[in-house]
Amino acid sequence: MYYDGLGTQPDTKKGVAFMKQIVTSRCPKAGHLRFAAAYNLGRAHYEGQGAPRSDTEAERLWLFAADNGNPKASVKAQSILGVYYSTKEPKELGKAVTRDAEAALECLHQAAQRGNVYAQAHLVEYYYRNKLYTKAASFSKRVADYSNIPRIAALTDCLPTYIAKGMAIAAFYHARCLHLGLGLNKDEVAARRYYSRACELDPATAAELHAEVIEQRI
Repeated sequence: MYYDGLGTQPDTKKGVAFMKQIVTSRCPKAGHLRFAAAYNLGRAHYEGQGAPRSDTEAERLWLFAADNGNPKASVKAQSILGVYYSTKEPKELGKAVTRDAEAALECLHQAAQRGNVYAQAHLVEYYYRNKLYTKAASFSKRVADYSNIPRIAALTDCLPTYIAKGMAIAAFYHARCLHLGLGLNKDEVAARRYYSRACELDPATAAELHAEVIEQRI
């Protein structure tokens, strides 16, 4: 609550201090909380809020919180590690997940239903690439039109960086649907508006997707 300012004034340093107490506590009653505390402490180091900015320390804490995939551990830590390894440069996909399209799609559905915007964006991409244009068009608009990223981050416990990235992906694919008339009526004016929104949300992601369009004509 202190870290995210939920019900009180934000105080990230105070929040981090409590997280550390739980992570290092030997009290049996605190045992089930250690995974959640480690996940959030990893967030603090990744975001550089209330703790020194450190990808290495964030990864270490997330690995502890994930506990080798233990279902009683932090599912959020397991999820963020998958995202972290698949998006860092160079990518470490071997650590992220073995290749299994059906399982990956099911994971995306479950994460999207829990409000994970980054997962929702990749579902949009899946629908588009598999020519399910009606689904891609309607779902992409919903995700692209989200507002108030800090509030979404607080409600879903997702990193703001990935929320913005997810919204940018959705905005880009919605723009493609509008530009080409896929799954909805063609509207070039609206398409330009959504292309611009993608660039505003995450310029690097928008540029990467644009380059892929030029190369592959998706």
